[in-house]
Amino acid sequence: MTFLRTPSRITFVCALWLAAAGCAGPITQSTRQGPEVVHGDYEPPLALRPTSLKFAVIGDSGQWSTAQRETAAQLAAQRAGHPFDLVLMLGDNNYGDGSPESYQVRFEQPFKPLLDEGVKFFAARGNHDAGAQWEYPLFNMGGERYYTFQRTTGLMPPLAGDRVQFFALDSVNLDDDQLSWFDRQLSESTAEWKIVFFHHPIYSSGRYAASSAARRSTLERVLIEHEVDVVFAGHEHLYERMAPQGGVMHFVVGASGAVRVGDLRPSAYQAAGYDRDLSFLLVEILGDAMYFRAVNRVGETVDRGKIVRRKPSS
Repeated sequence: MTFLRTPSRITFVCALWLAAAGCAGPITQSTRQGPEVVHGDYEPPLALRPTSLKFAVIGDSGQWSTAQRETAAQLAAQRAGHPFDLVLMLGDNNYGDGSPESYQVRFEQPFKPLLDEGVKFFAARGNHDAGAQWEYPLFNMGGERYYTFQRTTGLMPPLAGDRVQFFALDSVNLDDDQLSWFDRQLSESTAEWKIVFFHHPIYSSGRYAASSAARRSTLERVLIEHEVDVVFAGHEHLYERMAPQGGVMHFVVGASGAVRVGDLRPSAYQAAGYDRDLSFLLVEILGDAMYFRAVNRVGETVDRGKIVRRKPSS
C-alpha cells in the first residue's frame, strides 16, 4: 500500500469543500457491509457479563479544572457498575509543561482512585502534550509514539469474537515509518476486533470539521482496507458518534477535560452528539457485540447503543 505523508494541495482543497458542503461518506469508497447499530432504551445499557472486555475512553483530559476533577471522579464512580480495567486516552493528556509536577496535578491526582485499583491507562499523543510523554510509565506506551496491544475477555483460549487488538497512533506526526508500521500491523492482525485510537479525528462536526476531512486521505484507506471496526479520536472538545463510514465506526470523545458548548453542528454523517458538558465513554465487548454508553460529568447518559459487528469478508 502507498501512503501520502500529507494530503496534496488538490486533495486538501477538495476535502475542505466536502466538509463545507456537509457531504457524507468516506473519501475512499468501500463495498464492505458496515456494522449494525442497535438503538433503544433496553436495560441495562451495557451487558455487564463477567467475561466481557470492559474499558473506558477519555479524550483531552489533561486540562486541569474543577470540572475536569469532577469528571475524573465520575469516571471512578461509574466503575462500581462497569468494572473496567483499562482506559484509552485520546491525546492532550497533559496541557502542562511535561514536568513531573504537571503529571501529578493533571493525571495522577485526579485519577488516583482508579490508579490505586490497578486500572491501566493507555495513551495516544496529542498536539498539546509537551515532551516525550511516551516515556511516562503510567501511560503504558512502552517508550513508543505508536504501539499496539491485545486483550481478550479473560477466557483461555479465547472464544470466537473475543480477541481485541488496539492500535495507538501519533496523529501529531503521521510520518511514513508510522504509516508503514500501521499497515503492516493491521495486515498481520488475527484479532476479531480491531480498534484504533488517536488524537485528531478524520470525521467531525465541530470546529475542526474541515481539517478532519483533509486527514481522511492519509488514514481512511488503510482503515477500510484492513476492516478496522472502531476508531476513537479526541481533539474536538465534545462527544460525537458517526454513522458507519466505509464499514468503520467513528467516535469523537474529546470533552473529558473541557467542553466547547455550542461547537457541535449538524452534518450528514453525524448519528449523535453532545456538547453541553464534559463527558467520557464506557465500552463493553462481548463476542460480536460492542455496547457503549456516553456519560457526562454529573453521571447522566447522553448516548448509548450496541454495535453488532459484521463478519469479515472472505
